Amino acid sequence: MKPDPNIEWESAYLYNATAIVVDTYVFMLYRAQNRAKVSSIGIAWSIDGVSFCKHKNPILTATEIYEQGGGVEDPRIVRDPISKLFIVTYTAYDLKTARLCVGTSEDLFHWRKYGPIVPSIWNDIAITSNGDRIIRSNWSKSGAIFNEKNKDGKYYMIWGDSQLHLAESQDLKHWKVTSDSINTNTWAKQIFHRENKLIESGPAPIKMAGAENKWIFFYNAATTGGKDLPKDTYTVNEMLIDYDDLKSGPLARLERPILKPELANELKGQVNHVVFCEGIVQFKNQWFLYYGQGDSELGVAMAPVT
Repeated sequence: MKPDPNIEWESAYLYNATAIVVDTYVFMLYRAQNRAKVSSIGIAWSIDGVSFCKHKNPILTATEIYEQGGGVEDPRIVRDPISKLFIVTYTAYDLKTARLCVGTSEDLFHWRKYGPIVPSIWNDIAITSNGDRIIRSNWSKSGAIFNEKNKDGKYYMIWGDSQLHLAESQDLKHWKVTSDSINTNTWAKQIFHRENKLIESGPAPIKMAGAENKWIFFYNAATTGGKDLPKDTYTVNEMLIDYDDLKSGPLARLERPILKPELANELKGQVNHVVFCEGIVQFKNQWFLYYGQGDSELGVAMAPVT
């Protein structure tokens, strides 16, 4: 999928989509940018998972003070198994600070916003392209929600775009971090060279069939360069999680990425050498993984359900 230059709010770039199956359709929520690079979130739907029909207007736009300038971006969606509300996490960006937010909807088109979930006292450590470490204040992004309660009766979210952290909720709407200090709330750190700049949540974790509460978690990673990957290359990767022992961190990670930049629009775009995933669905006996290409266009990778 590509941006439409004749539609102002998506005239420049279209990428980083989440997706969910409702009845016989795949609904996709995607990030779009206008020529001023202000982000909005649009919606499209498909009967085959590949060809999509777009709604003409965005469904989430910058309405709050902390969204002005940069907009709203990078949605990730689940559905509340009890209320059937759709729950989306997204990033609000005011050109200075990124803030992780939550919204709810009954119909996917009309949304109620709940505001930032991470307290303003939060500080984390980010790594620059040159490998330097910097402290960031009140910066939060990328929330991937488990759509089932843990054995402790709470819902959990994995979030973050430098290291990965946890948040918890009783109702999927109102969230709090499990600890407001990075020293006691770091769920996973970088291990492999391809992750040494950052690791960032992908779509909502997927529960494995026939396994005792084991879940697959797709995540994005970036590197400072070296080995077989140029500087600032983003890849898509997988972890295995034991949800009964969530706070101990991931059980395992694949040694190699499942996607890395290879196509022309992944190697060169608004940001070069980027593949970035926020959406995956099982539909018509196929897996459809939707991912951003060069922060400019949107692609899909498919695999059979086995």
